[in-house]
Amino acid sequence: MTAPFKSILYIAAFIALVFLGVFAYYFFSHWVNPSRALRVGEWIRNPTAHPEWAVKAMSVCGAAPFRMPTDGYIGFLWGDSFRPGHKHQGIDIFSGTPSGQTAVYAAYDGYLTRKPDWKSSLIIRIPKDPLQSDRQIWTYYTHLADESGKSYISSQFPPGTSEVYVKAGTLLGYQGNYSGTLNHPVGVHLHFSIVKDNSKGSFLNELEFENTLDPSPYFGLKLNAKENEKEIPICQE
Repeated sequence: MTAPFKSILYIAAFIALVFLGVFAYYFFSHWVNPSRALRVGEWIRNPTAHPEWAVKAMSVCGAAPFRMPTDGYIGFLWGDSFRPGHKHQGIDIFSGTPSGQTAVYAAYDGYLTRKPDWKSSLIIRIPKDPLQSDRQIWTYYTHLADESGKSYISSQFPPGTSEVYVKAGTLLGYQGNYSGTLNHPVGVHLHFSIVKDNSKGSFLNELEFENTLDPSPYFGLKLNAKENEKEIPICQE
């Protein structure tokens, strides 16, 4: 093997190592949150092993404006990433119970809408954001159905419901595992988002991260996805 050829091989190997290093960094820092993902699996397998990880439905952290909408472990936070180019639009609260058993309640007073084609989702308009009163926000609740799409939403809110006033603590339905695709379930949980207003009296697309706000301060949580992922997201007064 000639010296120039060896040099080319060394340079190529060096470039490959740099590429792998950059990819590994991107994967672990921008795609997955290993500590939280592992804890979610641990919680689902045996929730009774760590009762201190759980939040309680209707509990309030200090002077926070929102009540916790359900029981369970806050497994993923706003800004978490599960694949390249994706950021999580809200928080996921895992009950650790079978589908259809753990109740979900309104976190704050507002006006509830359920679109005609929504099997597992509700959205509630809050005319005055309690943390910034000059704007309107919307709270979005989803995965309230089983894997086949059978809805767990309260019968008070049938498809097509529009602008029904509900108070904090109103029963909305039950945690389910509907993913949006029939018979491809997710872990039983509530996904909760705060969606921005479109300035025309409706809400922006709740699936887009840029259209959402971090729910952490509304619940009195001092953590978000950018901070220490090894800590448990519970009330920290």
